[in-house]
Amino acid sequence: MSREVLDRILQRSPHEPEFHQAVEEVYLNVEKVIEQNPQYKNLNIFERISEPERIITFRVPWMDDQGNINVNRGYRVQMNSAIGPYKGGLRFHPTVNLSVLKFLAFEQIFKNALTGLPMGGGKGGSDFDPKGKSDAEVMRFTQSFMQELAKHIGHRTDVPAGDIGVGGREIGYLFGMYKKINNEFVGVLTGKGLGWGGSLIRPEATGYGLIYFAIEMLATKGQKFEGKRCLVSGSGNVAQFAMEKIIANGGIPVTASDSSGFIYDKDGIDAEKLEFIKELKEVKRGRIKEYADKYPSAEYHAVEKGATSNPLWSIKAECAFPCATQNEVNVEDAQHMIDNGVMLLAEGANMPTTPEAITMLQKGGVMYAPGKASNAGGVATSGLEMVQNYNGLYWTREDVDEKLRNIMRNIHDTCLKTAAKYGFEGDYMAGANIAGFIKVADAMVAEGIL
Repeated sequence: MSREVLDRILQRSPHEPEFHQAVEEVYLNVEKVIEQNPQYKNLNIFERISEPERIITFRVPWMDDQGNINVNRGYRVQMNSAIGPYKGGLRFHPTVNLSVLKFLAFEQIFKNALTGLPMGGGKGGSDFDPKGKSDAEVMRFTQSFMQELAKHIGHRTDVPAGDIGVGGREIGYLFGMYKKINNEFVGVLTGKGLGWGGSLIRPEATGYGLIYFAIEMLATKGQKFEGKRCLVSGSGNVAQFAMEKIIANGGIPVTASDSSGFIYDKDGIDAEKLEFIKELKEVKRGRIKEYADKYPSAEYHAVEKGATSNPLWSIKAECAFPCATQNEVNVEDAQHMIDNGVMLLAEGANMPTTPEAITMLQKGGVMYAPGKASNAGGVATSGLEMVQNYNGLYWTREDVDEKLRNIMRNIHDTCLKTAAKYGFEGDYMAGANIAGFIKVADAMVAEGIL
């Protein structure tokens, strides 16, 4: 495959840096595979897989509590359905734009393929910010959003889930409006409440899956979590349940963060302290600074404007789990981690590590796992929720957790085996990109030029 193909893709989508970054990463890994498989090259699979099958953009008008009419923009990027219905979250955040959603939808193709479940890739959302809004305002917005989205989704067509800014409250309002519009009760959304079609372990799945993956990584070096200090960014759903599973395996999380700054607890975050964080963020919707106000063993560091690195990543530890947002770990951060003895970095967020930082970590001997592999537990359990909805079943917590653990173990092993097969020994990123690409590419070849 020539560079011309990649250049054509990037030129077709100008001013979309996040999407460019995601496409280039995969291209660098699968170029050799395409050259070795003429059918992929002849059928122009890479260019086709990089172009969304459909992009829906729509207006979302809603009324605030003061009676003012507000207008936001809604999106759904239906990227690829070669192996199953479109599957991917909805994100409500001011930073949402087409570049971010295309990057997330593109990543979702390969992440979903790695789970072994029949799910295609998609992503959606809005530039609406639920932070600071009343429940009534959130309800009015989500109902308006679903009035348009409902025309384009379905339980065998496109099954959205939650993401940043879209939790149980938002999923409830979205599902209720879809049910009213279509007059049917089907599993068109995942992340639902347990009493109305949801699955046990779904809230915990991304964080739990992240640590299950890291356990497998450590095992390849004859290591366990016990006694290992862990850096975790974020303090939302993924970070909380990653810390819970770290603690359960004898590890010691020492950091947590939000958009205002981070806390470092030299004594470690134990189960009791983690419960405080969960209540702080999920019930009180407070700021992480309040943790340092309560626990004298912790110190708080505010975000410094213009800072070129994040001091969170300069703290001495053995494991790192970025669980906040894209491109939060840069080259300086990577160097600090190498200098301070970090042996493993597994991504809980989507694309939180810059390409230059990934290269530095790998050259520095740090085991690196990309989000499309290590944080696939969330969408994997969404897939398990879909299966339960299709069959009208509710599996036990133990059943779902065991299935999740097995899926993450299989993803880990697939990444390593595929990387070794194509000359990228020990490279989880290459293994994930190649394995996911081959599965989807083979389906696209079989289904013809669509």
